[in-house]
Amino acid sequence: QVQLVESGGGLVQAGGSLRLSCAASGRTFSRYTMGWFRQAPGREREFVAVISASGDISRYADSVKGRFTISGDSARNTIYLQMNSLKPEDTGVYSCAARRGNSATGPSAYNYWGQGTQVTVSS
Repeated sequence: QVQLVESGGGLVQAGGSLRLSCAASGRTFSRYTMGWFRQAPGREREFVAVISASGDISRYADSVKGRFTISGDSARNTIYLQMNSLKPEDTGVYSCAARRGNSATGPSAYNYWGQGTQVTVSS
């Protein structure tokens, strides 16, 4: 089992930055591919970014490329999502997720989820 707890969300103006954290406990962190997803009101959950278990492969949704960066700290069992140049359309509940296997982008591929953290970007 893997337990995930997100933090770092909040209210920020357009153009600002936030850094989200996802602390993992339970099984060995380095064995899991970790992803960030978000869900806006009335919309389906969507892929944001993923980092491989080894930490050497990362992928991003086109909408966040060049603005968001995913990274991991295996010593602290924590992954991060640095979000820069935020836009109002980035608003949503951001959740981290874990899976054994490749760097999938579909939410259904992930077995473990955190409770999410709210990000609100004002215009």
